[in-house]
Amino acid sequence: MTQSSIDLSSQNIFDIINTTRTMRRLKPDPVPDELIVKILEAGTRAPNGGNNQTWHFVVVKDPEIKKAVQVWYKKAFDEIIGPRYASSAPPPGTTVEKYDRQHAAVEYLTEHYHEAPVWIVACIRHGDAKPNRMAGASIYPAVQNMLLAARALGLGASLTTRHLFFAEESEKALQLPPGVLSYAILPIGYPMGNFGPTGRGRLADFVSLDRVGQAWDALK
Repeated sequence: MTQSSIDLSSQNIFDIINTTRTMRRLKPDPVPDELIVKILEAGTRAPNGGNNQTWHFVVVKDPEIKKAVQVWYKKAFDEIIGPRYASSAPPPGTTVEKYDRQHAAVEYLTEHYHEAPVWIVACIRHGDAKPNRMAGASIYPAVQNMLLAARALGLGASLTTRHLFFAEESEKALQLPPGVLSYAILPIGYPMGNFGPTGRGRLADFVSLDRVGQAWDALK
């Protein structure tokens, strides 16, 4: 699938983690339901607050629903994300050229978001409770499990939250009932490109010992 020296057929968890790229260019080819079920099962094995399992996952295939959400996804790009990319320096572990390619891929996903064959909308059933900063701990581990499962199955996926810039409108388009809030949408499909190593900065730039800013000798 790629000329990389990395063994992309490996099922070793560290190999999968290290090659789980965000895949923004997806083929419109159908994805078998049994693979989506495997991804969802992986999601529900994640830790969550009190093991209360307040998560709910909506598998979206309806093109009209996806088109309705894509309107707000694109509006967020045009008004917020696009200008931010244009004025931002490359993040740690990448180059200007790679960042430009990433921006192009983001634009591609923006235009073709609704064409991904399957979405998984990751939600929490809050009921009448007001969400707080702890809420993400009960859904984002499941999201990461699903991204890793998709990678292990040879499927491309990405964690998207941009629709939340227009959460009320997007969730109306998703037809979510009261008390159910979305936290992410994962567009899933067979990737047009190749899996490969993720680009990140040095670990020492993000880790401190005991206090923020105090270097850890183990990372020298």
